[in-house]
Amino acid sequence: MRILIIDDHALFRVGLEGLLEQRGIEVVASVGDAYEGLRKLKALQPDILLLDVRMPGLNGLEALRQLAETKLTTQVVMLTTSAEKVDLAEALRNGARGYLLKDMAPDDLLVALRSIQSGKTVIAPELTTVLAKLVQSGDDVELEVEHSLFKKLTPREQEILCHLTEGQSNKVIARHLGISDGTVKLHVKAILRKLRIHSRVEAAVMAVEQGFCSRG
Repeated sequence: MRILIIDDHALFRVGLEGLLEQRGIEVVASVGDAYEGLRKLKALQPDILLLDVRMPGLNGLEALRQLAETKLTTQVVMLTTSAEKVDLAEALRNGARGYLLKDMAPDDLLVALRSIQSGKTVIAPELTTVLAKLVQSGDDVELEVEHSLFKKLTPREQEILCHLTEGQSNKVIARHLGISDGTVKLHVKAILRKLRIHSRVEAAVMAVEQGFCSRG
């Protein structure tokens, strides 16, 4: 089994690498930055990618979404401290074959990795109740995911998004806020990226449907 690790916590990453290698598992690379990790993944094509959820810059779920658009056969396993329902839902929706917690016993981790390598999907036992709620809640999960995306916007991005819902151009928004057209353009790009959409019209529709601007 060949494994690549992407985790921004150096001590955890080094310890995990040593643990796996002691048990005869090849760690082809171990990095703390998701951008670098994705480049290595494409070059090395390991059997399994162990990916942290919470990371600065490109986080684990964003990296997973990028991988979902590729034809790589690597099985992606989220290895995280997050037991949040929204994170679990996003991971499974975007093709993760495992969602494991960092406090699990080393032997349990190895059993889980072997199962994933054989084609199974493995979720941490502690998340069984969370998983059941996901299945039962259905559309409510989609709403929670969208709410979580809006929370990623900065106050300025939220302000500009509300201007977008009114159909205002970059020039009009810039004049209203006292900033340059270029700055508005950069903010709009950031909004689209964080909301995982491709046009300002989609952003406006999404904000209106969620009642985002009416919430202030």
